[in-house]
Amino acid sequence: MRIRTTGMVILFMFLLVHRGVEARSIVLTKHNLSASGPGTVKATVEKPVCEFCHTPHHAGQAQPLWNKDIPEILYTTYQSSSLKAVIGQPNGASKLCLSCHDGTVALGLLRSETQIIAFTGGVVTMPVGRTNLGIDLSDDHPVSFTYDSALASQNGQLEYPTNLRNPVKLDRFGQLQCTACHNPHDDQYGKFLVMENSYSALCTTCHKKTGWPITSHRSSTKIWNGGSPDPWPHTSYTTVSANGCENCHRPHTAGGRERLLNYNVEEENCYPCHNGNVASKNVKNEFMKPYRHPIESSLGVHRPTENPLWATRHVECGDCHNPHASNSTSVSPPMASGRLAQVVGISSSGTVVAPLTYEYELCFRCHADNPGTQPPVVSRYIFEPNFRQKFNPSNASYHPVAAVGKNPDSPSLLIPYTTSSIIYCTDCHNNDSGPNAGGVGPNGPHGSIWRPILERQFIYADNTAESAQAYALCYKCHDRNSILSDRSFVKHKKHIVDERSPCTACHDPHGVATNPHLINFDRTIVFPNDQGMLRYEDRGRSGNTCSLKCHNRNHQPGPSS
Repeated sequence: MRIRTTGMVILFMFLLVHRGVEARSIVLTKHNLSASGPGTVKATVEKPVCEFCHTPHHAGQAQPLWNKDIPEILYTTYQSSSLKAVIGQPNGASKLCLSCHDGTVALGLLRSETQIIAFTGGVVTMPVGRTNLGIDLSDDHPVSFTYDSALASQNGQLEYPTNLRNPVKLDRFGQLQCTACHNPHDDQYGKFLVMENSYSALCTTCHKKTGWPITSHRSSTKIWNGGSPDPWPHTSYTTVSANGCENCHRPHTAGGRERLLNYNVEEENCYPCHNGNVASKNVKNEFMKPYRHPIESSLGVHRPTENPLWATRHVECGDCHNPHASNSTSVSPPMASGRLAQVVGISSSGTVVAPLTYEYELCFRCHADNPGTQPPVVSRYIFEPNFRQKFNPSNASYHPVAAVGKNPDSPSLLIPYTTSSIIYCTDCHNNDSGPNAGGVGPNGPHGSIWRPILERQFIYADNTAESAQAYALCYKCHDRNSILSDRSFVKHKKHIVDERSPCTACHDPHGVATNPHLINFDRTIVFPNDQGMLRYEDRGRSGNTCSLKCHNRNHQPGPSS
């Protein structure tokens, strides 16, 4: 008889395994805290599996038939500057989960037992680790908040609760609890998740980020090459797309509490992939160059909700790139490429645009009306720190960034540039190792060996010997032979070759409100003449007039020299 019984049990277990049901049985999960449980945290004596949470008799007030007393603890809850929900103290099912997972109550302290059940290894409460959430829940996904249509509408990037698909469910009061994502009785998907989260299927049940369907972070099949650090230490997924949201976010014990980022330092969430170990280009290396956007200089300053006109001056990866929307779509100037998708900018008129349309609108966030504008590289007589104003189409002259240029006669332009062309800020300000500079690095104004984040060399110093290398940036678009042949201006060669004056001695490359041809003299090279005059008058290619003093020589009214 004993043999028959044993045989029936074996047959039953075989059928469970064969049908794939064993993963759904709590008996074979870490939540089986009995002595026969498969986990490392378990009792020293065999007890009914369900007893560690439930009891048919002597249950407390918590339902369903909860076998533990719920301590009155004040938790620190999740907060964020972009949070729309009202987060209260944990309640309902979340409070039940925390009766073990906050690490304050003995695992073996049950209402149905007269004494505390002992656990192997002297374990009393939940051991220190990721499953012990503690009483500080600010690094965990928020729970116990009302998730209704009003919240979804206010947030703008949440699914409406009526559209939530099974098995993600709110509790009977319409609140989101731990049980929306976790089923404590079923571990078939790992971490007791209610559904598989590869490709962020679980996350995107609630979160509907604008741009996510076409972002590279959703579609990229890039894999990790094994170099340090591991970009996905808390998942078993092997591609960028499979990791999805978890490329950057961790729902529990997050390093960056606000917005649940993997790491507290913002750029450290980008570097594990963008150091060449996953993404093909090593962006991290660019930020080690002497001239760079200083993303390492600030921490916790950037906010998705900040007003770009008045935000404290800073720069982080997230100021230029929206990781939920960034993609590889290519466009032509002045349109913003897919890498800047769904980013906020400042228009030519000085208004906030969300999202931006043109690349220069991103640059204007920091280099226009922001009160923290930095001193210019070259000191000018016509001082204008606001680059939005320097590129103003009503100016007398400007490089054609925000509009087609005003000079109909520019014989030095190299093909394919014409007087009708529009260019990007990044045609000049870019990584010196990128493909535009003839290298194999990434594109973008991340860092350069040339000041100020220039794609190619340009020397500002007076008495510089002219060469193709010294003014490589200018000669990228302007024909050196044409310049030195005086086709644009009859004494170009005299100024830059014979007098060894840099291009910036006379020209402001961004724009000038009152002078044509970008004439705005460098205050350290050009001075008023002995009559106190400092003036430029345009009379065509051969008739320009300057009144000034340069290299200790007075220039009187008449043909410039």
